[in-house]
Amino acid sequence: MPRGRYSLHDPHDHTPLAEEHFQCAPGPSGWRYVSQLTAPSGDHLGSVDLALDELGRPIRLELHAASWQVRGAALDGVTWVRTDPTGTHATEGNARAHAFTGSSPAFLVATARLLRLTPSASATRVRLVALTDPVLAPRTVDQSWALVRREAHATDNGPLTVDEYQVTALDTGEQHAVHLAGDVVLAAPGIELEDLESPPSVFD
Repeated sequence: MPRGRYSLHDPHDHTPLAEEHFQCAPGPSGWRYVSQLTAPSGDHLGSVDLALDELGRPIRLELHAASWQVRGAALDGVTWVRTDPTGTHATEGNARAHAFTGSSPAFLVATARLLRLTPSASATRVRLVALTDPVLAPRTVDQSWALVRREAHATDNGPLTVDEYQVTALDTGEQHAVHLAGDVVLAAPGIELEDLESPPSVFD
């Protein structure tokens, strides 16, 4: 069960935004990721709890940020309920999308699991509902994902397979690289893996 710590920063000016202390593991139904976020000041910022089924679909998502909360799942596309900090107003939403995304590294692993790309495959288009900080506002985005390289690296615990994805935002054409090893993000815009206590899980 990998557990560790990511640092999150603004990808443009590198302003530190948060630290995300996480643990994740494959399970009988698929994969689960839980984390707690803290601000650079040490204040609690929020949490992530994401569970995927064996096909990579989100069967349960619970996000907390700035006292806002979103609960969601894959249902008629994706469906979610967003609750305000007072708890008095809850707004339900639905979109013809494949999954959710957001600032947490969990969503990069989840999208890769959903698409199951191979290095020889052409780029695949995916529609996601982005839950944007700081108030978890939902926004539908279209991306293109391609697995451009898969390399095995020797480590003390045996070979580690690293996948490099090219992700393109289809509304702007902006491209960036995402490096994954199993269920751990090694590098991505705004994300750095600072600490890992055990090797990444290997998916079947």
